[in-house]
Amino acid sequence: MDAKETIFWSAAFPGFGQILNGKLIKGFIFIVIEILINVQANFNLAIIYSFQGEIQKAIQVTNHQWLMFYPCLYFFSMWDAYRDAGGGKKPWASLPFVFSAYFVTLGLFYSSKLEIFGVLLGPVWLPILFLIPGILSGLIIRRIVLYFGRRKI
Repeated sequence: MDAKETIFWSAAFPGFGQILNGKLIKGFIFIVIEILINVQANFNLAIIYSFQGEIQKAIQVTNHQWLMFYPCLYFFSMWDAYRDAGGGKKPWASLPFVFSAYFVTLGLFYSSKLEIFGVLLGPVWLPILFLIPGILSGLIIRRIVLYFGRRKI
């Protein structure tokens, strides 16, 4: 199985990449945890309100304490599927996933207060926006670590 393909399946739904890799029990555990967090956080309703432009309603229905678990589950599921498919053999390959989880969680943390250009983005759009610096910082730090790891001091 192509390692990158498992990332896309895990992005579609945590656990699908594991099932694709033949790790059925682990995949079903990720699916159950995802459903539990999703239901407890009212995340689907927050997504619907966000897509309809009703950000205040999305903020009100979201259980942020539950939703804070979601980015770590989501990105760990992608990393785990990628690693099991052979992609984890590259040194420090986990850094973009780790930093993405961190930045998306940070975006979620500030989602009810932080405005971008005077617009409150809420618990769906702001974390998605925070994904960009998360991936970029993870890739940059990985390059730095690899560069200095090759140099002899």
